[in-house]
Amino acid sequence: MGKPIQIEVPGIGEVGGWISTPAGKPRGALVVVQEIFGVNAHMRDVADSFAHEGFLALAPALFDPVERGVELAYDPASAARGVELRNVVGFDLAVAIVGAAATWMRQQGLRVGVVGYCWGGSVAFLANTRLGLPAVSYYGARSVPFLDEPAKAPMLFHFGELDASIPPADIMLHRQKQPAAAVYVYPARHGFNRDASPDIFDADSARLARQRTLEFLTEALVDNVKR
Repeated sequence: MGKPIQIEVPGIGEVGGWISTPAGKPRGALVVVQEIFGVNAHMRDVADSFAHEGFLALAPALFDPVERGVELAYDPASAARGVELRNVVGFDLAVAIVGAAATWMRQQGLRVGVVGYCWGGSVAFLANTRLGLPAVSYYGARSVPFLDEPAKAPMLFHFGELDASIPPADIMLHRQKQPAAAVYVYPARHGFNRDASPDIFDADSARLARQRTLEFLTEALVDNVKR
């Protein structure tokens, strides 16, 4: 279902990624935005899972402009390397890569949204405010400095109430500063959707968040006019 892909990013050049194609005609298209661990096996599985739901899903390799083909594990050393790469890439370049991926999918005649996880959750939020893409943000811990940017499309946030990196006050700021967005909180930790990490994965929370995500994407990308 999935395979490697190269997309052209204006001013940057080619960036790799993973493209997952549904069996039938796509219902819509999604840019799947990675955590700090690169487009590793888990993120490829996430893209494939959205293809199973009928969406063309593209996970661009956001670290490629700095280091190509990064796939990190979930140990402390890998996490530290991911943070280093994230800081070098920064939000502006990450959003530009998401924008190029969205442009490529629009050229296929599809409505495009974005879903992101962890760092990618904050990138997804900025893809909404800066690119006008309907967006789903899973536990984006770095969004608070940007919450005064107005949403330009439907927006959905998922948070874990046991997430030490996103305190309740930060979740409240999302509700206050993004009043049109849907904000859900689950009895789970940071990374609760990542089934590749049994210590933090929460099956019930992940299942409910997934259901809400698919309902949101269906309304934003399938039932509405082309964006």
